Amino acid sequence: MNRTLLLLAATVLLALTGCKEQQQAEQPAQQQPPAQQQQQAPAAPAAQPAVPADSPLLQPAQLTEQAPAQYRAHFTTTKGDFVIEVQREWAPLAADRFYNLVKNGFFDDTAFFRAVEGFMVQFGIHGDPQVAGKWRTATFPDDAVKQSNQKGMVSFATSGPNSRTTQIFINYKDNAFLDRMGFAPFGKVVEGMDVVDGLYKGYGEGAPRGRGPNQGRIQTEGNAYLRKEFPQLDYVKSAKIVEAK
Repeated sequence: MNRTLLLLAATVLLALTGCKEQQQAEQPAQQQPPAQQQQQAPAAPAAQPAVPADSPLLQPAQLTEQAPAQYRAHFTTTKGDFVIEVQREWAPLAADRFYNLVKNGFFDDTAFFRAVEGFMVQFGIHGDPQVAGKWRTATFPDDAVKQSNQKGMVSFATSGPNSRTTQIFINYKDNAFLDRMGFAPFGKVVEGMDVVDGLYKGYGEGAPRGRGPNQGRIQTEGNAYLRKEFPQLDYVKSAKIVEAK
């Protein structure tokens, strides 16, 4: 084989290898489960706290009120409003945690930092690093999976067994494969799913797999980081309990 043919064969091989690597890099992000960052974040820089020193959000161990058997949480966002209806019997521990977070204003001014087309949208890292740091280790045990992660269902993200804290996600489609991984839905969007579908998805998967925000930096730098480097993200303006039974 002459030198020209050898060069041609090498070029084709490199092109095929490059295509394969690109395909691997572009595998659908929905294969990556909704996860909380596992590694310990570096210490946050000193900053003026955005919440009062006596705020209940700085004392996770005290926010343990049992939730009603059924309740609704109304979310007002930069795209519009939606309502999550929670059934405590589906996942009692998750329902209790979510109830306490909403009731005490945890989700106010928090970003939808990971929105992946055709998969899910994830949120629940507080925009004040001081508050986020308090909740980072406030884990609670897993619930048994009694419902499926169908479109509109709401579950907590995890970084492994019994590691749930404050991050939740809403399914954009039926994601039954998450059931087998232990993601237990505790509620469902019953109003405004079109608003949820319309949340900004342009950044896609989070770093380091994608172009979206890095969870570690959200934890330590808060909304200042997000608003500077990801200005098109949507946010929860406010969330409140509106109906309980």
